[in-house]
Amino acid sequence: MKKSATVAPNIETLPPRRPTRAQAEEAVRTLLAWAGDDPARPGLALTPQRVAEAYGEYFSGYRADPIAELSSTFEDATGYDDMVVLKDIQFESHCEHHIAPFRGIAHVAYIPDGRIVGLSKLARVVEIYARRLQTQEALTGEIAQALMDGLGARGAGVMMVAEHDCMSMRGVRRRGAKTVTARFMGCLQTDEAWRNRFLALVQTADSGA
Repeated sequence: MKKSATVAPNIETLPPRRPTRAQAEEAVRTLLAWAGDDPARPGLALTPQRVAEAYGEYFSGYRADPIAELSSTFEDATGYDDMVVLKDIQFESHCEHHIAPFRGIAHVAYIPDGRIVGLSKLARVVEIYARRLQTQEALTGEIAQALMDGLGARGAGVMMVAEHDCMSMRGVRRRGAKTVTARFMGCLQTDEAWRNRFLALVQTADSGA
């Protein structure tokens, strides 16, 4: 039987009991000691505090609701029903396998069904999901699904190009290798003409991550 793909949990599915700040800092001390250093030495004395603060920033997406970001839409009096594309959205995330950063650019598009949303909200949705632990594949799908659910769009497309530190700093250690993922939903999935138009538009963007 084929296993279903796993996705990063949203704020509703997080464990009910969150560890305390003190427990988080103690966990950092344990990792520092396991790595072979002395957590009590002057240079590392404040590291657990700093790491806990950094994690709060890295993973702030768990405390935000991407669908709520898309709830403030506008009725387009001109009847605009063509594709809306926001290209070259820079993002930084962390993979769930090694908690190693991956970073790059995202191209997102949707085809409105009577209502449009502020462009900054599209970038905000990318940021919220990027600030959670997951794979790039899951991240791409989550953003596309949010555009469909939050906007009631006729179609949505997402393409992401990123470089992963878990490949460049460990394992095979291959710098410069980029991962490209794409997800199409609605009419961008079923209609080849729409899909090709999206691909043609994003190809005019900088291909570097």
